[in-house]
Amino acid sequence: MSDDGLTMLIVEDEPAIAELLAFTMQAEGWMTACAGTVAQAWKYIVEERRPDMILLDWMLPDQSGLSLLGRIRADRQLQAMPVIMLTARAMEEDKIAGLNQGADDYVTKPFSPRELAARVGAVIRRKMPEFGELPLSHGSITLDPANCTVRVDNCSIEIGHAEYKLLKFLLAHPERVFTRQQLLNRIWGDRAVIEERTIDVHILRLRKALKSEEHMIKTMRGMGYMLSAR
Repeated sequence: MSDDGLTMLIVEDEPAIAELLAFTMQAEGWMTACAGTVAQAWKYIVEERRPDMILLDWMLPDQSGLSLLGRIRADRQLQAMPVIMLTARAMEEDKIAGLNQGADDYVTKPFSPRELAARVGAVIRRKMPEFGELPLSHGSITLDPANCTVRVDNCSIEIGHAEYKLLKFLLAHPERVFTRQQLLNRIWGDRAVIEERTIDVHILRLRKALKSEEHMIKTMRGMGYMLSAR
């Protein structure tokens, strides 16, 4: 998990199941919020806090969970959000429909809490490696989340907390360009009161900390920043 904790939105209209899901994921270190309808879920996402992952029931009182999934995947700011469908619909065509709509995984009811936790972990490792606990490396830079250390050419370096988070994200997604807004949203959250230009300050400090490897933090004019060993 991240230093600041991850938030999961549970979209489930049966209170007993929602409570079990919340208990299971809280035991895994997640902060949880619950919504019983598509309308409540969308309101939470756009007005309260953008969650890091959604557990989404298929059958909901107002609309199908697939409609919410489609809305999420159509939104540029939300489309990368991990979503696991959770439903009693076990037919193969239903699973295919959910996956084709953009679900990252599909869990059928009744479910094993341990299996669900494992599937959530697998999706996080695949889609959000910056929140994992495995070492991240690119070129001569290595970051170890287990002890919060950064090494350049096998030598330990001092780095600030904000620059550490920024480097961890970039190491998890090397050779990809991110705008300032994307970096703010993905690292500090879309509700963080931070100006986009603050990213420039953190980039400058990160380059200074990396010393001989400062060139790996590339500025892509008119686009944003990327980590590249090329």
